[in-house]
Amino acid sequence: MEVVLMSSVPPAAGRTALIVYAHQCPASFNAALRDVAASELRQQGFTVLLSDLYTMNFNASATRDDVTGKLKNSELFQYGEETMYAWMEGRLSEDIVAEQEKVQQAELIIFQFPLYWFSVPAIMKGWMDRVLTQGFAFSLEKMYDNGIFKDKKAMLSFTTGATETMFHPDGINGDINVTLWPLQNGILHFCGFQVLAPQIFWSPAHCPPSVRAAMLDGWQARLRGLLSEESLSFAPCELFNLSFQGGFLLRPEVKEERQDQPYGITTGHHLGKPLPPHNQTRTSARDQEQPDVCQPLHVDEVEAPPPDGGEPQSGTPPPTPLTSV
Repeated sequence: MEVVLMSSVPPAAGRTALIVYAHQCPASFNAALRDVAASELRQQGFTVLLSDLYTMNFNASATRDDVTGKLKNSELFQYGEETMYAWMEGRLSEDIVAEQEKVQQAELIIFQFPLYWFSVPAIMKGWMDRVLTQGFAFSLEKMYDNGIFKDKKAMLSFTTGATETMFHPDGINGDINVTLWPLQNGILHFCGFQVLAPQIFWSPAHCPPSVRAAMLDGWQARLRGLLSEESLSFAPCELFNLSFQGGFLLRPEVKEERQDQPYGITTGHHLGKPLPPHNQTRTSARDQEQPDVCQPLHVDEVEAPPPDGGEPQSGTPPPTPLTSV
């Protein structure tokens, strides 16, 4: 099901945003975040497209059914290759085509979700697997900063079950920048998107209503200037030998130039050095420390909603990495 959220303000020419949303409950905090984004973007003149994956019952499985007609190699099915040819020849399944059309229209894509097991929910990962097909979203010649979607912006907006300190470099969950690298570099930047700093809502289930309200207000305020923000920093393709003979490795002169630098180039290209601080969470323009407005000091101070969905109660341990706020 496709929902087009129309604006009372006439949309500016060519301004379209897509929100890819994954949460099962319309009363969730993620739903409130989705609605704030849609409302604010409409006020700015955007046409807002919504892919509500659970409501759509979006199929997360990448299978032979995604290709209509004959396969190029019926004896050995290779999903990436077959869907590339199917995209070229107009033989992809209708649900994939519908989502690809939304992506083509959008200059901004926001992925709104609860963090599940240090990643996106399976239904959203399935959207990425099936919609961002080779040819449509990337090729060997068009990837990273030379990518197909280099004129589009994308970002992650998500809730966590853990508190912010649990995702510090010395926190029990490890550095959030490492957690985000596969999603932001390996998927979004790989396809060429200008990746905006993520909007992270730390542990809203453990926060009182006033803090959750402040989170919503902060998200709305950021959205007002979102498209003027700088994107996150990634290693440009020009630093690498982009050939099979060269192994797609960092050029020797670049490694030599970096020898005296205190940090690696990026979270992934660390070169055996300390990771550049906040590489996947902040840009230079957003490099000010943001106060952690809901940071319990002890487990018995944590607030979490009871099973009946009422007001938070004290003494409940933090949730597992599978959170659904």
